[in-house]
Amino acid sequence: MPDVIFAGPSGRLEGRFSAGAEENAPIALILHAHPKMGGTMQDPVSLLLYQSFAARNFSVLRFNFRGVGKSQGSFDAGHGELADAASAVDWMQQSNPTPRAVWVAGHSFGAWIALQLLMRRPEIDGFIAVAPPANFYDLSFLAPCPSSGVILHGSKDQVTPPADMERIVSKIRTQKNIVVENQIIDGANHFFADQMDPLRAAIEAYLDRRLK
Repeated sequence: MPDVIFAGPSGRLEGRFSAGAEENAPIALILHAHPKMGGTMQDPVSLLLYQSFAARNFSVLRFNFRGVGKSQGSFDAGHGELADAASAVDWMQQSNPTPRAVWVAGHSFGAWIALQLLMRRPEIDGFIAVAPPANFYDLSFLAPCPSSGVILHGSKDQVTPPADMERIVSKIRTQKNIVVENQIIDGANHFFADQMDPLRAAIEAYLDRRLK
Protein backbone atom coordinates (compact mmCIF):
# COMPACT_ATOMS: atom_id res chain seq x y z
CA MET A 1 0.00 0.00 0.00
CA PRO A 2 2.56 2.60 -1.10
CA ASP A 3 2.11 6.33 -0.70
CA VAL A 4 1.86 8.10 -4.04
CA ILE A 5 1.89 11.71 -5.23
CA PHE A 6 0.44 12.58 -8.62
CA ALA A 7 -0.34 15.76 -10.51
CA GLY A 8 -3.77 17.32 -10.15
CA PRO A 9 -5.28 20.45 -11.68
CA SER A 10 -4.28 22.58 -8.67
CA GLY A 11 -1.01 20.90 -7.74
CA ARG A 12 0.12 17.65 -6.19
CA LEU A 13 -2.43 15.15 -4.85
CA GLU A 14 -1.63 12.66 -2.09
CA GLY A 15 -2.85 9.08 -2.35
CA ARG A 16 -2.47 5.43 -1.40
CA PHE A 17 -2.23 2.88 -4.21
CA SER A 18 -2.43 -0.89 -4.30
CA ALA A 19 -1.40 -2.48 -7.59
CA GLY A 20 -3.21 -5.53 -8.88
CA ALA A 21 -1.01 -8.56 -9.40
CA GLU A 22 -2.22 -9.38 -12.92
CA GLU A 23 -1.47 -7.64 -16.19
CA ASN A 24 -4.32 -5.34 -17.24
CA ALA A 25 -5.84 -5.63 -13.77
CA PRO A 26 -9.17 -3.83 -13.30
CA ILE A 27 -8.85 -0.42 -11.66
CA ALA A 28 -10.95 1.27 -8.98
CA LEU A 29 -10.97 4.82 -7.65
CA ILE A 30 -12.16 5.59 -4.10
CA LEU A 31 -13.46 9.08 -3.21
CA HIS A 32 -13.80 10.31 0.37
CA ALA A 33 -16.42 12.31 2.27
CA HIS A 34 -16.75 16.10 2.43
CA PRO A 35 -13.40 17.86 3.00
CA LYS A 36 -15.07 20.60 5.07
CA MET A 37 -16.68 18.01 7.33
CA GLY A 38 -13.43 16.23 8.15
CA GLY A 39 -13.47 13.82 5.23
CA THR A 40 -10.15 12.26 4.20
CA MET A 41 -8.93 9.16 2.39
CA GLN A 42 -8.46 7.61 5.85
CA ASP A 43 -12.22 7.59 6.53
CA PRO A 44 -13.46 4.15 7.66
CA VAL A 45 -15.86 3.82 4.72
CA SER A 46 -13.20 4.88 2.20
CA LEU A 47 -10.75 2.41 3.69
CA LEU A 48 -13.38 -0.36 3.61
CA LEU A 49 -14.05 0.29 -0.09
CA TYR A 50 -10.32 0.35 -0.81
CA GLN A 51 -9.77 -2.98 0.96
CA SER A 52 -12.75 -4.63 -0.73
CA PHE A 53 -11.48 -3.82 -4.23
CA ALA A 54 -7.84 -4.64 -3.41
CA ALA A 55 -8.90 -8.06 -2.09
CA ARG A 56 -10.41 -8.76 -5.52
CA ASN A 57 -7.17 -8.04 -7.37
CA PHE A 58 -8.02 -4.53 -8.52
CA SER A 59 -5.43 -1.83 -8.84
CA VAL A 60 -7.06 0.62 -6.44
CA LEU A 61 -6.36 4.23 -5.52
CA ARG A 62 -7.72 6.39 -2.72
CA PHE A 63 -6.54 9.96 -2.45
CA ASN A 64 -7.11 13.23 -0.63
CA PHE A 65 -9.03 15.87 -2.52
CA ARG A 66 -7.35 19.27 -2.95
CA GLY A 67 -6.62 21.01 0.33
CA VAL A 68 -6.82 17.80 2.40
CA GLY A 69 -3.73 16.31 4.03
CA LYS A 70 -0.73 16.83 1.78
CA SER A 71 -2.83 17.53 -1.32
CA GLN A 72 -2.32 21.02 -2.68
CA GLY A 73 -5.04 23.51 -3.54
CA SER A 74 -8.20 24.50 -1.69
CA PHE A 75 -11.80 23.30 -1.52
CA ASP A 76 -13.76 24.12 -4.68
CA ALA A 77 -17.35 23.10 -3.83
CA GLY A 78 -17.20 20.01 -6.02
CA HIS A 79 -16.05 21.51 -9.31
CA GLY A 80 -12.34 21.18 -8.62
CA GLU A 81 -12.82 17.91 -6.76
CA LEU A 82 -14.42 16.39 -9.86
CA ALA A 83 -11.36 17.49 -11.83
CA ASP A 84 -9.16 15.89 -9.15
CA ALA A 85 -11.02 12.61 -9.56
CA ALA A 86 -10.61 12.71 -13.34
CA SER A 87 -6.87 13.29 -12.88
CA ALA A 88 -6.72 10.27 -10.57
CA VAL A 89 -8.28 8.03 -13.23
CA ASP A 90 -5.83 9.42 -15.79
CA TRP A 91 -2.93 8.65 -13.45
CA MET A 92 -3.98 5.02 -13.03
CA GLN A 93 -4.50 4.59 -16.76
CA GLN A 94 -1.01 5.87 -17.56
CA SER A 95 0.51 2.66 -16.17
CA ASN A 96 -2.44 0.43 -17.07
CA PRO A 97 -4.00 1.81 -20.28
CA THR A 98 -6.11 -1.28 -21.01
CA PRO A 99 -7.60 -2.42 -17.67
CA ARG A 100 -10.18 -5.19 -17.80
CA ALA A 101 -12.66 -2.88 -16.05
CA VAL A 102 -12.88 0.56 -14.47
CA TRP A 103 -14.88 1.20 -11.29
CA VAL A 104 -15.49 4.23 -9.12
CA ALA A 105 -16.74 4.28 -5.53
CA GLY A 106 -17.28 6.92 -2.90
CA HIS A 107 -18.89 7.87 0.38
CA SER A 108 -21.21 10.86 0.92
CA PHE A 109 -19.68 13.86 -0.92
CA GLY A 110 -17.32 11.37 -2.57
CA ALA A 111 -20.31 9.37 -3.82
CA TRP A 112 -21.74 12.53 -5.40
CA ILE A 113 -18.42 13.19 -7.14
CA ALA A 114 -18.22 9.53 -8.20
CA LEU A 115 -21.64 9.66 -9.84
CA GLN A 116 -20.70 12.83 -11.73
CA LEU A 117 -17.46 11.23 -12.88
CA LEU A 118 -19.44 8.24 -14.09
CA MET A 119 -21.40 10.50 -16.44
CA ARG A 120 -18.21 11.98 -17.91
CA ARG A 121 -16.01 8.92 -18.34
CA PRO A 122 -17.51 6.32 -20.70
CA GLU A 123 -14.87 3.76 -19.74
CA ILE A 124 -16.35 3.36 -16.23
CA ASP A 125 -18.06 -0.03 -15.98
CA GLY A 126 -19.45 0.00 -12.45
CA PHE A 127 -19.94 2.08 -9.33
CA ILE A 128 -20.63 1.88 -5.61
CA ALA A 129 -22.20 5.01 -4.11
CA VAL A 130 -22.35 4.88 -0.31
CA ALA A 131 -24.82 7.37 1.21
CA PRO A 132 -24.82 10.04 -1.51
CA PRO A 133 -26.14 13.18 0.24
CA ALA A 134 -29.49 13.42 -1.51
CA ASN A 135 -30.69 16.27 0.72
CA PHE A 136 -27.77 18.50 -0.31
CA TYR A 137 -27.02 17.69 -3.95
CA ASP A 138 -29.21 17.15 -6.98
CA LEU A 139 -28.77 13.70 -8.52
CA SER A 140 -31.07 14.28 -11.49
CA PHE A 141 -28.02 14.36 -13.79
CA LEU A 142 -28.14 10.54 -13.81
CA ALA A 143 -30.23 10.61 -16.95
CA PRO A 144 -29.66 8.09 -18.27
CA CYS A 145 -27.22 6.31 -15.98
CA PRO A 146 -24.60 4.76 -18.29
CA SER A 147 -23.31 1.95 -16.04
CA SER A 148 -24.71 -0.50 -13.53
CA GLY A 149 -24.01 0.04 -9.88
CA VAL A 150 -25.36 0.06 -6.35
CA ILE A 151 -26.42 2.82 -3.97
CA LEU A 152 -26.04 1.86 -0.30
CA HIS A 153 -27.43 3.89 2.60
CA GLY A 154 -28.59 3.46 6.17
CA SER A 155 -32.13 3.22 7.49
CA LYS A 156 -31.29 5.90 10.10
CA ASP A 157 -29.41 8.25 7.77
CA GLN A 158 -30.67 11.83 8.25
CA VAL A 159 -28.47 13.18 5.44
CA THR A 160 -29.71 10.57 2.99
CA PRO A 161 -33.19 9.67 4.29
CA PRO A 162 -34.31 6.32 2.85
CA ALA A 163 -37.58 7.72 1.50
CA ASP A 164 -35.75 10.49 -0.36
CA MET A 165 -33.16 8.10 -1.72
CA GLU A 166 -35.77 5.63 -2.89
CA ARG A 167 -37.65 8.41 -4.66
CA ILE A 168 -34.49 9.54 -6.42
CA VAL A 169 -33.50 6.02 -7.45
CA SER A 170 -36.99 5.43 -8.85
CA LYS A 171 -36.49 8.41 -11.18
CA ILE A 172 -33.09 7.34 -12.50
CA ARG A 173 -33.40 6.43 -16.14
CA THR A 174 -31.10 3.69 -17.40
CA GLN A 175 -29.92 2.42 -20.73
CA LYS A 176 -30.60 -1.11 -21.91
CA ASN A 177 -29.05 -3.78 -19.65
CA ILE A 178 -28.07 -1.17 -17.01
CA VAL A 179 -29.30 -1.82 -13.46
CA VAL A 180 -28.99 0.59 -10.52
CA GLU A 181 -29.63 -1.19 -7.24
CA ASN A 182 -30.76 0.47 -4.01
CA GLN A 183 -29.80 -1.29 -0.77
CA ILE A 184 -30.60 -0.15 2.77
CA ILE A 185 -28.36 -1.11 5.71
CA ASP A 186 -30.69 -1.56 8.67
CA GLY A 187 -29.84 0.58 11.70
CA ALA A 188 -27.02 2.51 10.01
CA ASN A 189 -26.57 6.27 10.12
CA HIS A 190 -24.74 8.40 7.55
CA PHE A 191 -21.33 7.28 8.86
CA PHE A 192 -22.28 3.63 9.48
CA ALA A 193 -21.23 3.80 13.12
CA ASP A 194 -21.44 0.27 14.57
CA GLN A 195 -22.69 -0.98 11.19
CA MET A 196 -19.46 -1.36 9.25
CA ASP A 197 -19.70 -5.15 9.12
CA PRO A 198 -23.12 -5.17 7.39
CA LEU A 199 -21.85 -2.48 5.01
CA ARG A 200 -18.76 -4.54 4.20
CA ALA A 201 -20.90 -7.63 3.62
CA ALA A 202 -23.18 -5.72 1.23
CA ILE A 203 -20.26 -4.24 -0.72
CA GLU A 204 -18.43 -7.54 -1.03
CA ALA A 205 -21.56 -9.47 -2.01
CA TYR A 206 -22.33 -6.95 -4.74
CA LEU A 207 -18.78 -7.00 -6.09
CA ASP A 208 -18.63 -10.80 -6.08
CA ARG A 209 -21.90 -11.01 -7.96
CA ARG A 210 -20.85 -8.44 -10.56
CA LEU A 211 -17.38 -9.89 -11.04
CA LYS A 212 -18.43 -13.47 -11.75
